[in-house]
Amino acid sequence: MTKEEHIAYWLDTGAKDWKAAQQLFKAKSYIQALFFAHLYLEKLCKALWVKNNDSNTPPKVHNLVKILNEAGIKYATEQMDFMIIMNTFQLEGRYPDYKQKLYKTYKAAKTAEILKQVKLSGKWLQEQL
Repeated sequence: MTKEEHIAYWLDTGAKDWKAAQQLFKAKSYIQALFFAHLYLEKLCKALWVKNNDSNTPPKVHNLVKILNEAGIKYATEQMDFMIIMNTFQLEGRYPDYKQKLYKTYKAAKTAEILKQVKLSGKWLQEQL
């Protein structure tokens, strides 16, 4: 695949994850919605990584900050702080003992607020492409 095809792959699969996040939110599956929202941002970050690196294969990591740093993306402190928050959902959302803590913390209003920020972050990441 060409570099452009790799980027298109990450964008396409990310868009599907974003749609899933929204559907999960509507179904009141808040932790799962946040997990898929993280996947959406991760895939946008990986598209940027591919764009800005010689290789077409981004690192097999889920840490948004690490991927963006390796992609050479300049960002505001607030943007990176949000990516750090989002990293919570890729790790803690995978393990049952952490999920219970998340279920208690992330209800409809808080999840909706985060998803609004994800939408803005997604737009910002796409503008970097």
